[in-house]
Amino acid sequence: MPKIVDPVERRQAVADAVLRVAAREGLEHASLRNVADEAGLAIGSVRHYFAGSSELMIFAMGELARRIEARIHTHAAALLNPTATGDRRERTLQLLAETLPLDAERREEAGVWLSFVTAARTRPELRGRLAKMQAGLDELVHRVLLETDRAGALIPGLDLTVETRRLSALLDGLTLQAVQHPLLVGPDELCAVLRHHLDSLAVARD
Repeated sequence: MPKIVDPVERRQAVADAVLRVAAREGLEHASLRNVADEAGLAIGSVRHYFAGSSELMIFAMGELARRIEARIHTHAAALLNPTATGDRRERTLQLLAETLPLDAERREEAGVWLSFVTAARTRPELRGRLAKMQAGLDELVHRVLLETDRAGALIPGLDLTVETRRLSALLDGLTLQAVQHPLLVGPDELCAVLRHHLDSLAVARD
């Protein structure tokens, strides 16, 4: 009997191959041929599941976003739970730090994501997924700040719209610097800068 192939698993495997090729050689080398070789498939099999390179890239972007969002969700659930105990400021730091490249795996993911960001400048079909990811980050940051403000832990009178953009831009900038200069901008410095920023928004502790 012919082997039954799960189309969901097959598409997932191809997306994983895109991310591996992009991490190792750069997104420009993630052609259908190279991705098929990486996945151990015939190029016709890849074309069976994806109409072309654009559809494959969009799907791979979605898979990378899903991985990142899954990690963030665990911390978000703890921080935004109204019955949660412990140091809110520390839990906020841990949540937002999940968006930063603090280890080899996250640095690789961040590098691939920045490759997608660069590619989207000349490939309009990628911009929708990119915009969705950015909107998700902005929404998370805004909700964190809003809940912190409701808890009375932010300096009164802050413009949360402005502070959302400022904090989101800080996270993006730290990620870019850590990917570009991993030996100069390490995990300790990333967390220290993020902590300093959060402390600058918070009411003074007694």
